[in-house]
Amino acid sequence: MTFLKKHTSQILVHILFWMLFVMVSLFIFSKYYWRENPFLQYVSILVIIVYVNNLVLLPFFVRKRLYILYVFVFAIISFFATQLYCNVFAQCGCSIMKCLSDYLWQTLVPLIFFSFVWVLYRFIDKQEEMEKVKKEHTEMELKFLKSQINPHVLFNNLNTIYSYSIEKPNEVPDLILMLSDNLKHVLYESNAKTISLEKELQFLDNYIRFQRIRTEGVKQIFYVTKIESMTNVIAPLLLITIIENAFKHSTLNSDISISITEKGGVLHCICSNDYNKEGVSSTDFKIGLQNLEKRLQLIYEDEYEFNISKAEQFTVSLKLNLKNNKE
Repeated sequence: MTFLKKHTSQILVHILFWMLFVMVSLFIFSKYYWRENPFLQYVSILVIIVYVNNLVLLPFFVRKRLYILYVFVFAIISFFATQLYCNVFAQCGCSIMKCLSDYLWQTLVPLIFFSFVWVLYRFIDKQEEMEKVKKEHTEMELKFLKSQINPHVLFNNLNTIYSYSIEKPNEVPDLILMLSDNLKHVLYESNAKTISLEKELQFLDNYIRFQRIRTEGVKQIFYVTKIESMTNVIAPLLLITIIENAFKHSTLNSDISISITEKGGVLHCICSNDYNKEGVSSTDFKIGLQNLEKRLQLIYEDEYEFNISKAEQFTVSLKLNLKNNKE
């Protein structure tokens, strides 16, 4: 059943060609009666020649890349098949050249046509295989990039809990509860190709609340969201990379500004932070953001704008078209 479903179009092409080929040939040789027509007898031989060529010769010579040798074998088969038809079935008593000029087309037409069909469907199969491999490679790469994000989020949160267990043990239960929610999102919900924008924002809200506790008295956080529709979906753990980068590389006693807006299915995230222009090289910012851009290229292709500015503040801007998400 699977074979028939996959090759239905090929089977139909073969059936329609043979029907048309036989009808045209009988019209041309209408002087023969149907039961006496030598062409109808020759068709059975022609079918064998065609499918031996398709199932044995073409795959063998193409696999070995013996194209010139195949053309030679093809010509030999066509020549002897035509002579067989001319001298055994039709018994016309023609010369070799006359036989070829009158009857060669009957052998060549199905051979060339089905050879072309074989090459065409082989090309289509190869394209499908390439697309499948490409898709599998993309999924593996996305999983790898996600795996680099997940431990990083967990590591930062555990460090905070550890420091608070010493300095402010009363705050630890709340931090553990926040960490539990974060882990649920990272370990389970983020395994989906897309999640609702609402869930992703809940994760970010929780993460930023966590950071407010961790950076209390050290950094000023300005966080605003303005969402038109929570029903849109987004690839998980995209925005967290931008926000984490701001906390990681911002200087002490500085401001971090985070703005997330969505209107008409277009999400815009802008994150700015003060940074040490002289003490930090540009490569220090790159790893996480480079991974983010790779994910954006794989998932959103041309449906995003990603910009980094290093002026008075380090600013990252991401604009996503959520309506055309490729996943």
